[in-house]
Amino acid sequence: MIALDHLGGAEAAALLVDGRLDDLLIDSDRPRPGTIYRAIADRPVKGQGGMFLRTPEGPAFLRQVRGISPGQSLLVQVTGYAEPGKALPVTGRILFKSRHAIVTPGAPGLNVSRGIRDEAQRDTLLEIAHEAMAGDGPAGKTGLILRSSCAEAEAETIAEDIGAMMALAIAVMGDAGGAVPEKLTEGDGPHALAWRDWTVPAQVVTTTGCFAEQGVLDLIEELRAPQARLAGGAGMWVEPTRALVAVDVNTGGDTSPSAGLKANLAAAKDLPRQLRLRGLGGQVTVDFAPMPKKERPGVEAALRAALRTDGVETTLVGWTPLGHYELQRKRDRVDLREVLR
Repeated sequence: MIALDHLGGAEAAALLVDGRLDDLLIDSDRPRPGTIYRAIADRPVKGQGGMFLRTPEGPAFLRQVRGISPGQSLLVQVTGYAEPGKALPVTGRILFKSRHAIVTPGAPGLNVSRGIRDEAQRDTLLEIAHEAMAGDGPAGKTGLILRSSCAEAEAETIAEDIGAMMALAIAVMGDAGGAVPEKLTEGDGPHALAWRDWTVPAQVVTTTGCFAEQGVLDLIEELRAPQARLAGGAGMWVEPTRALVAVDVNTGGDTSPSAGLKANLAAAKDLPRQLRLRGLGGQVTVDFAPMPKKERPGVEAALRAALRTDGVETTLVGWTPLGHYELQRKRDRVDLREVLR
């Protein structure tokens, strides 16, 4: 079930699978990921290999700035939420993303999601893409990615989606010049993101107050506590600090020889969902329950498998000398603590 409502006056969307909260999107007054600016290069930061930019909504920070000079105007896109007191993270690689298509200016080529494996269907989709992309795109170097949702979509719907994203790309990429910072597009809000990214067949509820009617508010309230219950009486505590997100796994009352492994496997499978629901990113350090070193590969494999369907860019760093496991996660969600104050 997909529920579209508001939480604390902010637009919000919830995805429930078998009555369990699987994903949660909440809007804020901060710049949304996906927002595109015409920015002005301000000053380089040589030690960090980047440059601060001026935007109409405050300073931004761009990495990989070879060939960019102070005072130059350029198009950038917000990639996530900034930590308090820090500049907006942005990229110069602009994407125009919709439910079925992603248009990629400056990266030519037509590609179909690897999730679509039927060769005949892939050929049909490429034919649709070639026809819809006929003509010159922005700067004559525009690519297209057809998403896995195309597998269940009508050809006309896919073509319309491609056409809409191409038109937007042409309009925005043609507005790169100018000496004044300007917001060119707004990033998608929670309701648009739900339509764009939650493509599994689902009942969609849009009535005002549906969060209360469907029990979503109660499920969100449970996220106030750091503890997440796991199978077999085990538990996982997810506690954000200023420096990182600390996760502690506990076996609970289970004293069997395999208690640590069972708790750690359950935690690895549920960790991406817990971080997603709580809107947590950045550095994450997991203190798994005690287990022999020979069992670590199985726990790491369970975590990798859970992350494949997560959707949030995450880098698995590995085990530390103290036996903790570290990962780095993109900050593309609003911290739930900001909403539940």
